[in-house]
Amino acid sequence: MKFESSVDINAPIDKVVALFNNPANFKQWQDGFISYEPISGTSRTAGAKSKVTYINRRHKIELIETIQVMNLPAEMTALYEHEHMVNTLTNSFTELPDKKTRYTAGMGELKLIGFMPKLMAFLMPGMAKKQNQKWLDQFKAFAESA
Repeated sequence: MKFESSVDINAPIDKVVALFNNPANFKQWQDGFISYEPISGTSRTAGAKSKVTYINRRHKIELIETIQVMNLPAEMTALYEHEHMVNTLTNSFTELPDKKTRYTAGMGELKLIGFMPKLMAFLMPGMAKKQNQKWLDQFKAFAESA
């Protein structure tokens, strides 16, 4: 499953990238976000590992994020690992006229582990893309109001 979503934000690229790259802001636009804890490397740089924790319907979800490419605003690609899935997510920002910014997020290869995650993906094939677009839209609202 690969896909890409984008949103145009009414704010300059420097502001948008700074808001995006600050884990303290994640709670403003990522539903269920609890914490971002560096594990190794220099936080928010290529090679760094962090534990990202969410709560979803009373279930705690812990992901290990490994930043593969950190070259913002052009690209930030990270590998996310969980007991039921492994995927990559690429984020990029493009400067638009009139001090606007296009934020694009795309999921690369997604590997699901276990029967239930595979069944859920089969029954609801657009769920990941819908969630991705929801977070982009919520980030737009946050960035435009910050």
